[in-house]
Amino acid sequence: MKHHTLDLESSVLHRVLCCCIAAGLAVAWASTTLAADSTYDKDANASKVKTFPTVVVTANFQQSPLITVLDPKAPQQPIPASDGADLLKTVPGFSVMRKGGSNGDPVFRGMAGSRLAIVSDGTQLAGGCPARMDPPTAYISPALYDKVTIVKGPESVIYGPVGSAGTVLFQRDTPHYLEPAASLDASATVGSFGRNDQTVDFKGGTPQFYVDVDGNRTHSDDYEDGHGDKVHSLYNRWNVNTAIGWTPDPDTLLELSAGTGNGKAAYAFSGMDGVKFLRQSTALRFEKKHLTETWSKLEAKVYRNDIDHVMDNYTLRRPDPNSSMPMAMASDLQRDTTGGRIAATFDWEDLDLVVGADASTSTHNVRNGGPEGSSMGYYKALSRVRDARMEDQGAFAQATWTMTERDRLIAGTRLDRASVRGYGVAMSDGDSGMSMGSMDGGMSMGMGSESATADVDRHATLPSGFVRYEHDLQMPATFYAGLGHAERFPDYWELFGQHVNTTIASFADLRPERTTQLDIGLQYHSERLKAWISGYAGVIDDYILIHYGMTSGYASNIDAHVAGGEAGAEYRLGNDWKASATLAYAWGEDTTEHRPLPQMPPLETRLGLDWDNGTWSAGALWRVVENQGRVAVGEGNIVGQDLGKTGGFGVFSVHGGWRIDREWSLTAGVDNLFDKAYAEHISPSVVELQGFTTSTRVNEPGRVAWMKLALSF
Repeated sequence: MKHHTLDLESSVLHRVLCCCIAAGLAVAWASTTLAADSTYDKDANASKVKTFPTVVVTANFQQSPLITVLDPKAPQQPIPASDGADLLKTVPGFSVMRKGGSNGDPVFRGMAGSRLAIVSDGTQLAGGCPARMDPPTAYISPALYDKVTIVKGPESVIYGPVGSAGTVLFQRDTPHYLEPAASLDASATVGSFGRNDQTVDFKGGTPQFYVDVDGNRTHSDDYEDGHGDKVHSLYNRWNVNTAIGWTPDPDTLLELSAGTGNGKAAYAFSGMDGVKFLRQSTALRFEKKHLTETWSKLEAKVYRNDIDHVMDNYTLRRPDPNSSMPMAMASDLQRDTTGGRIAATFDWEDLDLVVGADASTSTHNVRNGGPEGSSMGYYKALSRVRDARMEDQGAFAQATWTMTERDRLIAGTRLDRASVRGYGVAMSDGDSGMSMGSMDGGMSMGMGSESATADVDRHATLPSGFVRYEHDLQMPATFYAGLGHAERFPDYWELFGQHVNTTIASFADLRPERTTQLDIGLQYHSERLKAWISGYAGVIDDYILIHYGMTSGYASNIDAHVAGGEAGAEYRLGNDWKASATLAYAWGEDTTEHRPLPQMPPLETRLGLDWDNGTWSAGALWRVVENQGRVAVGEGNIVGQDLGKTGGFGVFSVHGGWRIDREWSLTAGVDNLFDKAYAEHISPSVVELQGFTTSTRVNEPGRVAWMKLALSF
């Protein structure tokens, strides 16, 4: 067998990693100078730091080893986020597969789909479209959450099946009241191309009860790219959530929550649009603290998330008689997820331990037809057909051991029992049905009904775990190194999705994916300088690769190597000025086929300069993206495929803000100030539609001006 050796000396990766190492050494040298003649006292150091609340967030930084925490209520540049993916793209290492104006798919370090675990308020949330029109983040409005936590790599086991690339937690805080009180956060945003958002979040209660009610609406018309060409991209969405809590004493909590939302979105990448995104969620949560001297907390939660997604080619557009879908067609996808979690936390003098178990069951149903009077039948009058059921039961334990005043060891282990049942799966390739729309993101009509089919089952036991060492240096910095392993069962899209072969043979042969990854980095924080560097290198056995075709595709297992990292720094130039910079790079190699791993984002940097005197603020952001020549055309993941090489680009944006008083603030910005016409490397192809752009990839918006008024008291 021929062995493939990576020539790091001549690779871009080598140069980037060398730059990252040099930056880390520079940070260490600077920190040594700044910390001369002093020892590291976190509390004393923090008390000396003057706080400068950020008016507009242009770059989100890693705050602690492998952890980034975002404030989703703060204005962001680019324009404040319409969904979960919009928020994540402000974090170094994240990309978004743009499909239209909203509902893009988040990609972290070149990894997408279930490799990136999305957890919404402690629950599992999954979309229904086999072509990924509705990723989990499409049902999430970031402004309705209190914080978003990102855990890089397979470095946590307590939030459900481990995301091999990382885990994203959209979280709401639990209000606690010593006396009757209430608070309100509200905002309104207007912008180019008809952008119009309203958000409100009310919290109130007494020591015994509380209520949390929030809601939002977001709308945009079709946007124009830098050439002035219109992109099929309009959307409209709303969400409402309510939580009622009972706190009979300071250590006990019982909370009932419910939420719903709906919307529509036009897509440039697909022969169909999303005309319904109905979400209905309910949950019951119990929490008890201070049970014994060492048993600090017991928490339990049960939940249900129901998704009803409809896509068609006639509500937001007219069927094209010359396309692969000349008739008016609709597909109604439903995915219901129920689950639960129980966990206990124990605190000893030097050891903290969390142990628990969780489980989830997800069923997927489909009905295909057309509008009223269609020869295919009105889709709403047809019965739903179940095509898949996926289950997972897991047990976990995660501990933090404070070995010395400066040394910590964090470790966790998890065991999952995953199972899936496919209903009516075709016996052979020739019976796998007919794909309507194929590459343009259409729907699978399953027209092989006269062929032999069968119900099939699969099961697997999947171990995961990690260990990480953290050391606080004499300077105000922390070094860390962690080794993690995650095993991932093939997800719905890899077994039954739009771009794979759905036969019994393919169902049985696709093996679970196994990722082993080393994460290493340095975190520095002084009065004037905040800096961090985070690198990773991993081996992925049985990586699930999607091979795209003109009318159909298939999934297979390969072996792969990945590496890369992110770095960032923020330096306060004076009382009012600060400069910031971030760098992100991801590299992947298909070691089975000896070619690049597809869907890898290029090298990217962001440079920012901000002025803030406490009342007024202004700033600029320059985002520069390198060209990408390492591609595997026709291969990809469930989100998309490589379309070819891309050139680099730079986008310049500006923003400003006014803190009117303690409660009111006004922010504004202009994204893509010079109206640059460009598309991201990770982008789907465009479906030709009369009156809209016919670019190869989905172009990003041109110049966008926006303004946000916020109230908080």
